[in-house]
Amino acid sequence: MRKIFLLALALLLLTLGISWFAVRITAQPAPESAAPSRDADTTLTVLQGGETRAVSMTEWLPGVVAAEMPASFEPEALRAQAVAARTYILDRAAHHAQNHPDADLCTDPTCCCAWASEAALREKWGGEADENLARTRAAVSETDGQYLVYDGEPIRAVFHSSSAGTTESSEALWGALPYLVSVSSPETAADVPNYVSAVDVSADDFRAAILAAHPSCALDGDAAQWLGEAAYDESGRVSTQAVGGETLTGAEMRRLLSLRSTAYTVQYADGVFHFTVTGYGHGVGMSQYGANVMAKAGSGYADILSHYYPGTELVTAP
Repeated sequence: MRKIFLLALALLLLTLGISWFAVRITAQPAPESAAPSRDADTTLTVLQGGETRAVSMTEWLPGVVAAEMPASFEPEALRAQAVAARTYILDRAAHHAQNHPDADLCTDPTCCCAWASEAALREKWGGEADENLARTRAAVSETDGQYLVYDGEPIRAVFHSSSAGTTESSEALWGALPYLVSVSSPETAADVPNYVSAVDVSADDFRAAILAAHPSCALDGDAAQWLGEAAYDESGRVSTQAVGGETLTGAEMRRLLSLRSTAYTVQYADGVFHFTVTGYGHGVGMSQYGANVMAKAGSGYADILSHYYPGTELVTAP
């Protein structure tokens, strides 16, 4: 009888213990959900392939960062690129009517900024796709909602591939902006592939390219006499170039002759104009390779952005 009683008591205690344990388990608070994404709350209308569609910044921005900067760059450089691109998109969205009134931005890099789909990136990156996509998405998520302002408004956060030791002032190309001034940039030939490039243009091709845009240029006779003095600005780039009795801007020379930048010198010999060009891009705003060099040296993305866009403030969307 005593054994039956003890067995019944043990079973009762075991049952109560299991019930108590179950209550303890179910009574635990549910894990907190992930913090809401500010980028997810920002909706953009994008013109792509002749059609417009609505996307969130979370969907769109990784494809911009991946298309604009090598995924192998330092994480802090990628974060700086994410903030710059996000800021540029916000600025474009606020001033889109002049180019595409039905869309905030487009995928034409000469108008807005480059973008690549995940499928295109996977084809490009092959076996490195998962790692590169993770790096790019991390740069976006870790700077969620952050952008640069000047006087409380998103800035025109332009960027370029590499500079010739110094960035260009926006005044040389589009008009002066207080945060797009010439600053030092640390990249060298050791950091940048094809940092110094050579372009040879035959006299016939040179003449055709210039006359197509400036038919009044005097480009007859000895080709060695076609080019006059070049004027250089404080960044070391060609601001103006005398050609056939007229004055062209360095930016025109770059565009007409497909030069990588306006940081060039030129010599003529044996019927050919030999251009030596340093850096790549318009030179204004953040140098991407410069940002990567700064990141390797220990600079954080906020410091990189402050250097290339002086006087701006890094803020987070509410």
